[in-house]
Amino acid sequence: MKFSLLSLFISLLAISSLVGQTTAVVDNTPYKIVIQLTSADTAVQHGLIKQIHNALTAAPKSKIEVVCHSNGLFFLVTAKSDKADEIRKLKAQGVVFAACENSMRSHKVKREELLPEAITVPAGVIEIVKKQRKHWAYLKAG
Repeated sequence: MKFSLLSLFISLLAISSLVGQTTAVVDNTPYKIVIQLTSADTAVQHGLIKQIHNALTAAPKSKIEVVCHSNGLFFLVTAKSDKADEIRKLKAQGVVFAACENSMRSHKVKREELLPEAITVPAGVIEIVKKQRKHWAYLKAG
């Protein structure tokens, strides 16, 4: 009886130490994700950075492109962006940050005003549509 109670106690102790622990499973599928950013809201931009980190942690072989147009363009403007360090680090991990040239003209932003990590595309909306036609998953930030 003592042996049975001791065995039960040890078993319960071992099981209770595992409760609450989760094991991260890495998905090696090379997902393709295009994310639309149209907001200058820093909370939305912070959420976007977090989503990208989460996606790359869960599926590190994923390709991600962030298309910034409308007021989302300011995410990539050197004088206005407070996420330059995060953008630089994500760019080093292969994330592409694309600025819409239509939005640049509309907001009178020149290429040299963009973060060096940014590329430009003629039209943000068309860039997103092109990616979707190539079977990229679409997400909207915010």
